[in-house]
Amino acid sequence: MKLRILMALGVIAAACLIFAGWITRDGVQIVPSGDGFVTLEVGEFEALTLPDYAATHISDEYKSYFVEVEPDIKVHVLEVGSGFPVFLQHGNPTSGFLYRKVVRLLPTDRVRVIMPTLVGLGFSSKVPASEHTLENHIGWIHGVLEQLKLAELVYAGQDWGGPVGMGALALSPDLLKGAVLLNTGFNAPREAMDISQAHATVKTPVVGELLLEAMLSIFERLPQMQDDPASIPPEVSDLYGRPVTESGNAKAPLAMMRMVPDGPDHPSAPALRHIEEYVQTLDIPAEIIWGMNDPILAKGLPMMKLNFPHAPVTETGAGHFLQEEVPDEIASALMRVVDQVQAERRLRAAAMNASRSASNSRGSPR
Repeated sequence: MKLRILMALGVIAAACLIFAGWITRDGVQIVPSGDGFVTLEVGEFEALTLPDYAATHISDEYKSYFVEVEPDIKVHVLEVGSGFPVFLQHGNPTSGFLYRKVVRLLPTDRVRVIMPTLVGLGFSSKVPASEHTLENHIGWIHGVLEQLKLAELVYAGQDWGGPVGMGALALSPDLLKGAVLLNTGFNAPREAMDISQAHATVKTPVVGELLLEAMLSIFERLPQMQDDPASIPPEVSDLYGRPVTESGNAKAPLAMMRMVPDGPDHPSAPALRHIEEYVQTLDIPAEIIWGMNDPILAKGLPMMKLNFPHAPVTETGAGHFLQEEVPDEIASALMRVVDQVQAERRLRAAAMNASRSASNSRGSPR
């Protein structure tokens, strides 16, 4: 009897080990394929025809294309409009579609809106979990900005879109002319901490995989992150979730949660320290729009105010994905910043012309 019990326990233990090995697998690289080309002023890019469930959320004026930033690493980009470039970066676990409500309120005859989707999410390439590092994501988004050959832009970022987007801009510091900051953070932790209980729980191997890959759907839980759960109906959860769950590699949401630093020695901390240093050098038009009912990042507002002490602050009742709840406030802030950037440019140009005229006048023969 004891032998049978021991054998049964051995079989159970072996099965548990096999299951643990399977569920914690690194995942494989998935490379999406496009169809045709999108022609921009700087060249041709591989086009992606969106499936109906995604295409219905945006207008026909949108361009949908890939930027291959490394061999087989393709970043899906949504773009619409023409004029001053506006770079909008989402976070975990959404996609560039997160800004679709904001875009509807922007004058797309005045601004060119560029919305990349982070690698691992949406229709972008999927990579093994171990490749999800802050440094990698910064490099991939910087590759997009480089290939689009932008000379200047106004930027907005939320969640991981904050440090990833700002980190990419830190690699080309002359690009950034103005910013709108949305429930994110740019500062490395000085001491051990967890940003939320959920982040603390899922960082444990096997436990995180069980929760996010076997027992729960992070996409179905997105409404719980909102002040108004109805702001993310099932079709919007599908918009974010289906490209990931149907890809064959759904590792990104958990991997990105584990990217969140829990102390100064976390692998993400060095990149965050570099971003923090860059942010301290900025003297640009900026506004802060904050969702005060965000269960994760609402408490980050005081630190953001320290980073941008002169930026006007709009506190809203929105939750984590405030683009879904207060797009009007975000769109208005973006245009105020764009207007300020362009007004300052005109003033500088006028001052330079006046200086040249004065110099020419002094140098003229009498």
